[in-house]
Amino acid sequence: MTGTCAIVLAAGQGTRMKSDLPKVLVPVCGRPMIDYVLDMLAEAGIDRVIVVVGYRADLVREHLAGRRGLTFVEQRERLGTGHAVMVCREELAGQTGPVVIVTGDSPLVRATSIRALLAERDKLDAACILGTAHKANPFGLGRIVRDSAGKFAAIVEEKDATPAERQITEVNMSCYVFAAGDLLTALGELRADNAQKEYYITDCPGNLRRSGRIVEALPVLTPAETLSINTVDELAIVEAAMRAE
Repeated sequence: MTGTCAIVLAAGQGTRMKSDLPKVLVPVCGRPMIDYVLDMLAEAGIDRVIVVVGYRADLVREHLAGRRGLTFVEQRERLGTGHAVMVCREELAGQTGPVVIVTGDSPLVRATSIRALLAERDKLDAACILGTAHKANPFGLGRIVRDSAGKFAAIVEEKDATPAERQITEVNMSCYVFAAGDLLTALGELRADNAQKEYYITDCPGNLRRSGRIVEALPVLTPAETLSINTVDELAIVEAAMRAE
């Protein structure tokens, strides 16, 4: 499997959406939000997609039954974003091309951004390229810390950030391109040694960098692309942005 593969994280319930639907099936401008994500991946030239399902997985499978190139993997226990990718390891066996990871609740991410990340990974032969953005109000988001040479150093979550780190406007947006082998290695090293006892995909880039592999952050995402949907208010903001575009 030498082509590019994508993983779409779509297991969440979305309890703050005031809906009994899986979050990725909540309509945005009349269409389930995951449809925009899958259309974007197809436009980017990715024809093999693993969809990680969980809450009411049957509804997601049923809705997407007519799409080609999809494989469904069920995350029976929701133990974090890293765990959501870990359950895909069997499907990634034999994958030699890059692996794109995106969330199913970010319907404004563009194919041009994914292609830029893929091109940068190929150019650098990187283990991981993170798609980042600069936000005027980065509250609540993981900050991208760079070293004195301007290279990626770490993702620091808001709760762990120093006052100086909280002033950083470049943020992680859960949009990644990994080399398949490096991703599998990094997943094997994830530990749930945190208060939530969960596995976080955000630990993978830092672990790979510490092992000597190339990891970079590319701020290619526009402010509109950073809009994800976790609440009814955020849904209204995304719908307004989508209509404006």
